[in-house]
Amino acid sequence: MSTTTETEIPLRQRVAENPQPALIWAAVGAVLIGVELGAILQVVGAVAGVVVNLLPGDPGASAVQSLQAAFDAIPTLVSRDVIPNQGYWNGTGYENTFLGLSPAVAWAIRVAFVYAYAFAVLAWAWNGYKRFRRHYRRVDWTPRDDVVNRFRGHSWGKFGLIIVITFVVMAVFAPALGPTTMERNILQPYDYEVSYWSEDTQSVETVLVGEANLGSGSQGAGDENVAPMTYDDFGRFHPFGTATNGKDLFTQVVFGARISLTIAVVAMGIAGLIGLGLAMITAYYKGLADLATVLVSDSIQALPVIMVLILMLVIFQNTWVRELYDGAVLIILIFSIVYWPFIWRSIRGPALQVSEQDWIDAAKSFGQTPTQVMRKHMAPYVFSYMLIYASLSLGGIIISVAGLSYLGLGITAPTPEWGRLIANGQQYVASPSWHISLVPGLLITLVVTGLNAFGDGIRDAIDPQADTGDEAAATGGGA
Repeated sequence: MSTTTETEIPLRQRVAENPQPALIWAAVGAVLIGVELGAILQVVGAVAGVVVNLLPGDPGASAVQSLQAAFDAIPTLVSRDVIPNQGYWNGTGYENTFLGLSPAVAWAIRVAFVYAYAFAVLAWAWNGYKRFRRHYRRVDWTPRDDVVNRFRGHSWGKFGLIIVITFVVMAVFAPALGPTTMERNILQPYDYEVSYWSEDTQSVETVLVGEANLGSGSQGAGDENVAPMTYDDFGRFHPFGTATNGKDLFTQVVFGARISLTIAVVAMGIAGLIGLGLAMITAYYKGLADLATVLVSDSIQALPVIMVLILMLVIFQNTWVRELYDGAVLIILIFSIVYWPFIWRSIRGPALQVSEQDWIDAAKSFGQTPTQVMRKHMAPYVFSYMLIYASLSLGGIIISVAGLSYLGLGITAPTPEWGRLIANGQQYVASPSWHISLVPGLLITLVVTGLNAFGDGIRDAIDPQADTGDEAAATGGGA
């Protein structure tokens, strides 16, 4: 008669034996997700719309649009409708703002509410991990515990994590964080109106947003400048001031964060999959496969990255690929091609080391296929090294995207991008309109620094020998 040890009990059975911690955690999660279900469904609808637009003939486009309209109608807790800030002064008080507060205060409350919700979700996730460790994990200790503890004691890494979280929340909640919407202020300003208090007529008047933008541009001193944390002549609050064309700079910055984060994560994800797949193949088969990959990767790495990016963008300048989402798809593909050799190099050494272990020979002797050996017994051991390099490379992609847009080769208008904002405000750096270039420039510096600090923290947590000079594992163990 066989007996089942505690470590062999399935997770489902362990939860069934002690359901209270899991139920409490799940209930809190249901509340947190439920209040934002509409936003989650809107993201799903947006992704479906992207997929449909990429397909020839746009099959099912009308169905997707109807679905998106239905999702948009679902109320969410963290939204512009719950805490509105786009009101106006009627001579005695503010109308159409949250609790009758000024647009600046209403906007600040909504921003604080968004970040409070985001950190509540993170706290919920961390609490779930601790509940799993305390109540449901099969063993009392795993190597992952040491990784987590080392990172918790890494001050520089925690600083980077805070910056990264702030940046990610800015990108994810961009529609709620902006004092105005992308459609009203940037994409279709002449399709919307804004009400404001006219000092000349002492009454509430209405003007098209596009016309209001023309009268609110920041192009120097005096009346041609709307500085940060001020109102324009039409009663609209601008946390970062306005750009040269009068459009709200903060709205462009938060949506620019979204495009930068999307390009960096998707490009690094594709490059990581290519690099990881080739590392498994070259480590398993060695010989000709490894030699061919070395030659291809060396050829790509021999070229300056920025030169390759500029050359490829110029070559595809007038093609249909360049038009997809204002050049974002093309830039993602180029970065994926350029960066996979670096990732492959960083994990080639660990992959070769793992392929020589006894358990790999044992798996082969038990009849497992090469794909099973790579997926089950090799990839998990080199994934952490790939994660280290990817986290350290995200900042480089973000600053490269900004550099390309600064040169006029990156993301094209009307999609906001930090590098293009810097280029547009360059001539006003020494004037009262300094904010146009300086604000996005400072954000790029802060985000890249935060990503590098976060990557350093991950590297030191996963590979504690890396900060003592033994960086062979982190760099791939040599060529």
